Amino acid sequence: MSDVFKALADPTRRKVLQILKSGPQTAGELSDAFPVSKPTMSAHFNVLKQAGLVVTEKAGKSVIYHLNVSVLEEALLGFSEAFGFGRAATDTNRETPQ
Repeated sequence: MSDVFKALADPTRRKVLQILKSGPQTAGELSDAFPVSKPTMSAHFNVLKQAGLVVTEKAGKSVIYHLNVSVLEEALLGFSEAFGFGRAATDTNRETPQ
């Protein structure tokens, strides 16, 4: 789980995830959206991949990135429950009818 939060800590990586929300993109397409070098973007992609937030597929010479929503949902759910937010916290904080 710490890999996920490390990945989410960087604004560039969060922006990559926001872009992928609209659909898969190649590494080149994603890199073109940022004013940094392709090797820098490659490092960001690797962090996201290691955290499981993105999955890749090869299409010829291109690498296509897909958002892995399930890992993101799991991390956010765990985070919200740890701080008393969400369904589990709501259930335990409700007063029982008398």
